[in-house]
Amino acid sequence: MPPPKKKPVARKPTTRKTKAKPIVNGWKIALVGLLLVLLSPFYYGYILKFASATWFSLTHWGEDKNYRTYKSFDIKIPKKHNIHGIDVSYYQGKINWQKVKAMEEDGVKVSFAFIKATEGLLLVDPYFQRNWREAPKVGLKVGAYHFFRPQRSGLWQANFFLQTAKFEAGDLPPVVDVESLDGVSPEKMRTELNAFIIRVEEKTKVKPIIYSGLKFYQDNLQGFYDGYPLWVAHYYQPKLKLSDKAWKFWQHSDKARINGINHVVDFNAFNGDSLDFAEMLIQ
Repeated sequence: MPPPKKKPVARKPTTRKTKAKPIVNGWKIALVGLLLVLLSPFYYGYILKFASATWFSLTHWGEDKNYRTYKSFDIKIPKKHNIHGIDVSYYQGKINWQKVKAMEEDGVKVSFAFIKATEGLLLVDPYFQRNWREAPKVGLKVGAYHFFRPQRSGLWQANFFLQTAKFEAGDLPPVVDVESLDGVSPEKMRTELNAFIIRVEEKTKVKPIIYSGLKFYQDNLQGFYDGYPLWVAHYYQPKLKLSDKAWKFWQHSDKARINGINHVVDFNAFNGDSLDFAEMLIQ
């Protein structure tokens, strides 16, 4: 018996795979273009500019643009003001005034110094005479201040202050530092303060500067001494919360680091330009 016929099996047509030709010319062009970009000085300039801007944004995140941190002074300083200074007493110890004068960052430098002279009726600051002698030698303008005690005679305090601090042409006006009532009434404080001011103005021929904290000034002094130069303490703020016409000096920080001083120090701004500052000096 003959074998059964098998149905022919249909064979799948074989398809030959052809390799895609690499786009050699396009690849070479892209590589050359990339190399040109990487080697371009404009590329590196852009990268550096971008990195610098990013770093500044990160390190100054949330800061007021008019209240900048100065690394060397270790504090924020209002940028609106161009004349800066410090005030010192025995707390700062022995000061190297040459280093103080030489310190500068981005145009900010110490141009003046208020120096504690006396307090009450008996206390002379132990570093006053040295500071009063050495600071002007390096070119700083200086002013002396008296820490006022309202329960003591204002007249006697003025005499004590003037016996200790000898003012000359080119000095800043004398300063009376009044920041506490010491248990007396505001009226009694102002009575003695008036006696102090009258005596100092009589002897020096200039209006003394009145120093006080913002709150104490507003509660006890504002409206009584508007004709006198005002120096106000108000810390860690981008702007002093008083009319610009009301004040001459602003003590805006008590934590500045200054070369030549081994203790934190108060930092101050003057309200005005160089001509205004020159007019403040004793003639």
